[in-house]
Amino acid sequence: PVMPYTRPRTKDGYLRKYEYVYDEYFDAYLCPEGQILPYRTTTRDGYKQYASDPLECKGCPLLERCTQSKNHTKMIHRHVWQDYIEEVDHLRHTELNKTLYAKRKETIERVFADAKEKHGMR
Repeated sequence: PVMPYTRPRTKDGYLRKYEYVYDEYFDAYLCPEGQILPYRTTTRDGYKQYASDPLECKGCPLLERCTQSKNHTKMIHRHVWQDYIEEVDHLRHTELNKTLYAKRKETIERVFADAKEKHGMR
């Protein structure tokens, strides 16, 4: 797969998702302060939800940088295909993918433009 880079959309001043460590064996996240965010549920959109314990978060020194939640709960969403997304992100740095991505504007994008302009697929 040849995919573009998409930057994290976390608000400035808050902890980014990559600062929380995902434990594949226990299917849980670990916050920078050492609290475990266990799996809670899976949404209809295919995202697993991991939530912290509000009683432990209440006195955390990183609470202001962690969440805006009124009940002091940090929620992290992880797509069910996140392992594949991480593999694509890893492949993005290879020389082969860089070469293929550079050719995208000459091949695929032109086809899309023709389809939109000449064939009414806008």
